[in-house]
Amino acid sequence: MKKQLYLVSTPIGNYDDITLRALKILAEVDFIICEEYKEARRLLSHFKIEKPLVSINEHNEKEFADEIALRIVQGETAALISDCGTPLFSDPGHKLVDLCISYSIEIIPVPGANSLLPALTGSGLDFEKFYYYGWLSPKKEIRQKELFNLKNRKELIVLLDTPYRLKALLSDIVRVFGKYCRVVIAFDLTLPTERFFRDSAQEILKEVEAKNLKGEFVLLLDNRRNRI
Repeated sequence: MKKQLYLVSTPIGNYDDITLRALKILAEVDFIICEEYKEARRLLSHFKIEKPLVSINEHNEKEFADEIALRIVQGETAALISDCGTPLFSDPGHKLVDLCISYSIEIIPVPGANSLLPALTGSGLDFEKFYYYGWLSPKKEIRQKELFNLKNRKELIVLLDTPYRLKALLSDIVRVFGKYCRVVIAFDLTLPTERFFRDSAQEILKEVEAKNLKGEFVLLLDNRRNRI
């Protein structure tokens, strides 16, 4: 009997980005492990897939990971999805995967949508080498300290944050890296409102403030040169 956990990538906004393989696996597994029930039910309902759901998140993964892994050991197949995009990428599930590996459960990634690669390919920047830092601290003082540390890296730096901190993050970047540092923001990727902002941090900040922009984003900071 095969013991398998599928890591299934789901769309980051546009449901048309789901893969045929992802749909097949979601329809065939015994149960689906999700981050939030609401998001998972919306996705599965759109594709007319009905499966039992189990939720793990940053608050309960430690408590329920072993129980889920034991279900797979006993013969059930499962798929792990996040609210959107590629599982484990700044999302829960790491403890569960570690446990599954320790139980000799086969881990099968199912590639698909993510925000990182579209942001890089659409940026217009040379991204053959880049430094992925990911999420900064929500606390202003710690976030600024992290940025000061990143200032020493003369690389293309990739940052993520929540929609409501876009303005604060840009303000901190202007303060730490200077108003002329080159920034690209991949905004609302795959959605009708998708847009790329390519300018200095100061100019993009002005536009974000003027339009009160809020949405999912990936921020690319080109620290290989100080001015655009």
